[in-house]
Amino acid sequence: MPVDNIHPKAIEFDAQRLAGKRTLVVGASSGIGAAAVRRFALEGATVVAAARREEQLSDLCGEVDAAGGKVSYVVCDVRDEDSVADLVSVTVDRLGGLDSAFNAHGVGGTLKPIHEVSVDEFDETVAVNLRGTFLAMKYQIDAMRRNGGGSIVNTSSIAGLVASPQLPDYGATKWGLASLTKSAAIAYAPDNIRVNAIAPGATSTEMLAKLLPTEEILRHVASASPLNFVALPDDMARVALFLLSEEARWITGVVLPVDGGASAD
Repeated sequence: MPVDNIHPKAIEFDAQRLAGKRTLVVGASSGIGAAAVRRFALEGATVVAAARREEQLSDLCGEVDAAGGKVSYVVCDVRDEDSVADLVSVTVDRLGGLDSAFNAHGVGGTLKPIHEVSVDEFDETVAVNLRGTFLAMKYQIDAMRRNGGGSIVNTSSIAGLVASPQLPDYGATKWGLASLTKSAAIAYAPDNIRVNAIAPGATSTEMLAKLLPTEEILRHVASASPLNFVALPDDMARVALFLLSEEARWITGVVLPVDGGASAD
């Protein structure tokens, strides 16, 4: 089906579903993570935003603060265990505890078949997308156990639901993330901690722009989705918001496709 408009209008309602929640967003400097900081703050959360790029974090926090949100930032590199441990420790000290966390960090992989991917490229993708999420969860879960419970949402991908022959390193990390998510959901349900993941399809982010740099390519990608458009970062943030909120209190261990139906075949 031809695609006339691959860029939808933004959704414009909120319902204060995270009111009073002490929330950490990892990977907050752009894309889905930045959208989540804006959305969660509008929905009443007190947010700590974390990422490597301090200038972007500072600008984002200034924007959210000007809009009346409660937000601060911590510079963090998810490849470094000490950096992640310090992030969670500072967040708990600053907010008085941790109720919810959204792990939105990630790199896009190499856009090559397996035989062309170098070991260093593969290791870097794993270090950020999979090991980095493991580290984030490790320290977030520990904080939530001491807090009496909480909710975590990880960011997987459609590449963690279907084969990705041109993104083998990226896809491998996202399939691995599904196992981490489901395993943690079962292990920590007795601690009143829910763990879920979203699996975005094509979303208008900095990462997608690097992989698919032209409008023509975006139209082709949109046409592969039954809903025929490329999502906005806020579309993903809203699904993460739902999974973090009490509305999803009976949901854990889910990797939820948010891909316009692209993985449904």
